[in-house]
Amino acid sequence: MRRFFDLRQLTHAPEKELHNGGFTDFAEKPSRAEMIAAAIGGTERPTDHGEAPILAVHDAGYVDFLKQAPARWAAAGRPGDVIGYVWPVVGRRPLRLDRIDAQIGQYSFDAATPLTATTWGAAYSSAQSVLSATHAVLGGERAAFALCRPPGHHAGADYLGGYCYLNTAAIAAQAARDAGCARVAILDIDYHHGNGTQDIFWERGDVFYASLHADPATDYPFYWGHADETGAGDGSGATLNLPLPQGTTLDAFRRAQGKALEAITRFGPDLLVVSFGADTWEGDPISHFNLTTADYGVLARDIAACGWPTVVAMEGGYAIEALGSNVVSLLGGME
Repeated sequence: MRRFFDLRQLTHAPEKELHNGGFTDFAEKPSRAEMIAAAIGGTERPTDHGEAPILAVHDAGYVDFLKQAPARWAAAGRPGDVIGYVWPVVGRRPLRLDRIDAQIGQYSFDAATPLTATTWGAAYSSAQSVLSATHAVLGGERAAFALCRPPGHHAGADYLGGYCYLNTAAIAAQAARDAGCARVAILDIDYHHGNGTQDIFWERGDVFYASLHADPATDYPFYWGHADETGAGDGSGATLNLPLPQGTTLDAFRRAQGKALEAITRFGPDLLVVSFGADTWEGDPISHFNLTTADYGVLARDIAACGWPTVVAMEGGYAIEALGSNVVSLLGGME
């Protein structure tokens, strides 16, 4: 399986995030990607596919904000990384807001996802990694892996959050559609619901989104991912949410994934994108499932047995010392 990663993805390194009411060290560290890259035994530098595939998913004003916000924050005399502190309570009106403090609230949904001067370059390179993996599969590879860092599935078309800035799974799915795939499915098996991916395809029937995740009644991102969220308009029925309780082990997770794979089979995709988060591992410091390293190989074999051309995009996983072995287990199962 070909594996794609760009060292520029390591440059994004915020110092702090707001977590559980206090500032703590940023959990989505560059060492996450370093550990994975070392464990999987070599990666290819992605081809630069430009901004067009990103703009096919993300709002142009939002992309400009990602590029410009750190410099504007510094020009306003603000120290450190860009972190929001005010958000609209209900909905977002299309206002023209010039002050950087207002714009960070307009384009984000949490205070755990700082922007730095290197964030855009790292997120752009992460998008190029998933695009290269996608084009490898479109070119005939059965499967390819994108070591996406920063991750992507919490980022919406015009907002950041959950350590995510550009939605790599959505960019891959849209690129496949633009390349001629009539239908694309996304299987999200991260501990947290991929709210950004759901939002992007909420009213579309050409991309099926299925997510297994911690019940949002108890876990982040709270406001998305409930079982009754199934899409709207042309996308009615094209979203499947399978929330699971804290403490979930392989048997329950595998049953839920089986339901997702059955639904995807009925949908009949030309290509599958897997948003893979290793934060479902039993020792993850910010999550509460109990999958073991060997379990990832079992889950991957179930996915591979379906026979779809598959792009795997890395999402979460914060037990850094175990990340490499967990990803190796998944990729081994896929192969």
